[in-house]
Amino acid sequence: MKFLFRKFKELVLYCRRSASLVRAALSGEEYDYTSGPIRQAVILLAIPMVLEMAMESIFAITDIYFVSGLGADAVATVGLTEAVITLLYAVAIGLSMSVTAMVARRIGEKDPEGAAIVAGQTIWIGAFFALAIGIIGIRYGQDILRLMGASSAVIEQGSDYTSIMLGGAFTILYLFLLNGIFRGAGNANIAMRALFLANGINIVLDPCLIYGIGPFPELGVTGAAIATNIGRGIGVIYQLYHLFDGSTRIKLAIRHLNIVVNVMFRLLRISVGGVAQFLIATASWVVLMKLVSPYGSAAVAGYTIAIRVIDVTILPAWGLSNAAGTLVGQNLGAGKPERAEQSVWKATKYNTIFLVVVALFFIAFAEPIITIFTNDPAIIEYGSDCLRFISYGYGLFAMAMVMIQAFNGAGDTGTPTAINFLCFWLVQIPLAYLLAEVLEVGPQGVFIAITVAESLVAIVSYLQFRTGRWKLKQV
Repeated sequence: MKFLFRKFKELVLYCRRSASLVRAALSGEEYDYTSGPIRQAVILLAIPMVLEMAMESIFAITDIYFVSGLGADAVATVGLTEAVITLLYAVAIGLSMSVTAMVARRIGEKDPEGAAIVAGQTIWIGAFFALAIGIIGIRYGQDILRLMGASSAVIEQGSDYTSIMLGGAFTILYLFLLNGIFRGAGNANIAMRALFLANGINIVLDPCLIYGIGPFPELGVTGAAIATNIGRGIGVIYQLYHLFDGSTRIKLAIRHLNIVVNVMFRLLRISVGGVAQFLIATASWVVLMKLVSPYGSAAVAGYTIAIRVIDVTILPAWGLSNAAGTLVGQNLGAGKPERAEQSVWKATKYNTIFLVVVALFFIAFAEPIITIFTNDPAIIEYGSDCLRFISYGYGLFAMAMVMIQAFNGAGDTGTPTAINFLCFWLVQIPLAYLLAEVLEVGPQGVFIAITVAESLVAIVSYLQFRTGRWKLKQV
């Protein structure tokens, strides 16, 4: 009895400590991530970052869920457009990685003024890219869908959706860039709340604008684009408010918006690797969608739904990986490279446990999960095959994500770029073409190629991480 009572007390204490950590993480209490228990630092950063990325994944799932009632062509519109928007995500994520790395390094060095200057330059960089991408998207919406292999029915129904989504590029760019600032500073709770707000508005507006509920017009798939941009836009306003109100570690003032050429060029220099690594990765996704599209709208819709479901778990896993990146940046800034490395191994352990559990669930319940979005047997077959094949590599994916973000957090964006080029362009795309077209495996060949390539990323990343060269990077 004494043994059981002691174990019960230990369990109660553990639950209390865990609850206290969760409250601290969500409340945004100030914490020095360069000292104290590493497990606590990882959890305090990871909880809001996981929730933030979960909210980002819900954008795509929400649109697919409500649009699926319009038929396969509408779902294909969202899928083909999202495949192109991944290129925009590549720019946004690549830029935000350099922002996070530089802000984290300045915070680790106890230089909040330097961090604020980085934040000010980030706003100008975001404005330039948003304007350029928005003009292209608005003008060439139909041509982009046609280039992606869309049918005439999809182009007719979905060109406005594509134009609006790309025309609203500033909402995507600023959500990522401003959240990159908050993540680097360790104020991940602000980033999380911005995504909660944006998603809540999108979830309410989506069905209203798609199906014309109440006083809203019935806009079909175009309504999904409008709802998403409104939600994201309000999220950006929330971020800007907190950047300037002085309540976070980054206290942005008007003087920080003055252009500082050397800081801006340093941001852009580090961003080149970040943007390149994600352009390489996301361009390969565009090619994969192109390989799937000749098999019809059902194949595209099944692939799209499966990828959106996968995003629900992959993006939170990236959130945990982002925590590792922030810890690497801040601890390198504080002159503690060994603590930075220990943080990466701790985050890898948690990420692997999470994704392996998710993989087992997806493998066991693939068909029921896809059925949530559609009753079309052909779409269910393609979607469940995609979900299962990609889930087989989840254990290795988990390690790859953390390693990649560790490099980026250190400002070493070149190493992940080289890894992505090798694994995605030299392995994944040729293998997908070989299996799908030459060996006539069909879309399932594309799904197999994804798993093989992502597993190779994990192996190569691990070998590079063990060399320790990332600890010497200056930003």
